[in-house]
Amino acid sequence: MNHPTSRVSLRFCLAALGCFAAGSTAAQESVVPFAKINHFLIIYTENRSLDNLYGLFPGADNIGTAKAPPQVDFDGTVLAQLPRARIKGKIDERFPASLPNAPFAIDAFVSAKDHTGDLVHKFYQQQEQINGGRNDLFAAISDAGGLAMGYFSGEGQQLWKIAGDYTLADHFHHAAFGSSFLNHFWLVCACTPAFPNPLANMVAAVDPKTGFLARASDFPKSALEGPPKWVNDGAVTPDGFAVNTVQPFYPPRSLQSQPLERLPPQTMPTIGDRLSEKNISWAWYAGGWNDINSGKIKPYADPENFQPHHQPFNYFAAYAPGTKARDEHLKDLDDLKTALATGNLPAVAFYKPVGRDNQHPGYADLATGDAHVAEIIALVQKSPNWKDVAIIVTADENGGSWDSVSPPKGDRWGPGLRVPTLIVSPYAKRGFIDHTIYDTTAILKTIEQRFGLAPLSARDAAQPDLGNAFDFQRAGD
Repeated sequence: MNHPTSRVSLRFCLAALGCFAAGSTAAQESVVPFAKINHFLIIYTENRSLDNLYGLFPGADNIGTAKAPPQVDFDGTVLAQLPRARIKGKIDERFPASLPNAPFAIDAFVSAKDHTGDLVHKFYQQQEQINGGRNDLFAAISDAGGLAMGYFSGEGQQLWKIAGDYTLADHFHHAAFGSSFLNHFWLVCACTPAFPNPLANMVAAVDPKTGFLARASDFPKSALEGPPKWVNDGAVTPDGFAVNTVQPFYPPRSLQSQPLERLPPQTMPTIGDRLSEKNISWAWYAGGWNDINSGKIKPYADPENFQPHHQPFNYFAAYAPGTKARDEHLKDLDDLKTALATGNLPAVAFYKPVGRDNQHPGYADLATGDAHVAEIIALVQKSPNWKDVAIIVTADENGGSWDSVSPPKGDRWGPGLRVPTLIVSPYAKRGFIDHTIYDTTAILKTIEQRFGLAPLSARDAAQPDLGNAFDFQRAGD
């Protein structure tokens, strides 16, 4: 092989695995996991549970194979019906006033081209929703009511077809409970960011008896009366970890954020650092990156809805404005398209669609993001890099939507619910459902295995890699 990553991986073979001489490609593949993969592209979408998009996908463990437990009220009694669906704090009249206490098809009432309500997706709320593995408090501990139990039928999605052609991992969980902010950190560092000495109003009020948010004095008696109310739904834990959205110290960031509200620059090692230490090429590509930095668009503004808290490397001191690392590794969607067209995709590439294209409920619709990600996959398939690439499409977290499978036991931070995850590659198994239990850090484990990198934390060290999704005996397409 002539690609520079093959020379890098052989060097790792010699240094870390005790090889005494350069061997053939076949010999290299016998000692280097994923040796036929010279490029990884991770496409990170937003806020969908596995059942929300693939609840009826044939062969997967989903709504079609699992009996959904009835949702319960705040006091643990079974709800007579689902609470009214809500959008932007108001009743969403597009949905019936009375929905049975069960999963239901959203697209019976609202199409995939329309916006739905944005459901609460936060650290403490998700743990309470999971309710010890019963997954029966999603409708009650939500600001969108019964919408939490909705799913899309799926067959019309372009990614549904791609999943059928390649591999769907149906037990892939997001790494951390709750927020997009936190799960972006876990994608790149397998860690939770520290926030020492936050403002008092940023600290969550936690009930010491339950470990969940403390309930306000006007907390509703029933979820049928309205959404829950908290003493203080802060973004920072009482012991100083940021678990819900806070703005970065560096721009781009919310124009309304104040200096003391911003997360101090983080210094933990990231997968980018590990790759750079070994001179392995990598980049974080983001839709709207050039436009936000030039001032052409504004953070969180329509129609692009660029989300600064979806840019994890911008929270780290190593990638501060003005650094060489920032210029080399933080790039725009246009740069990704150029890299694909010229066959110069880095060894490891992450792609974050701009808000409009990321499938997030509320400010984005499902169909637009589905078409956008399918377009990116098609560009990869036409690229000279297709012959030795692995594309991993996954969502950052469940976005507040219910799922039929309980998370595996983990640590304080997670993992959370299942998220839709596709593996697309000339070497991916075709028409395959991978039932292996993963979380987001399995992506890190796979990259670490391929390039001989040290783990970032105990979580990725203990994860299985994604090897079960591949068949390296096939010739590749």
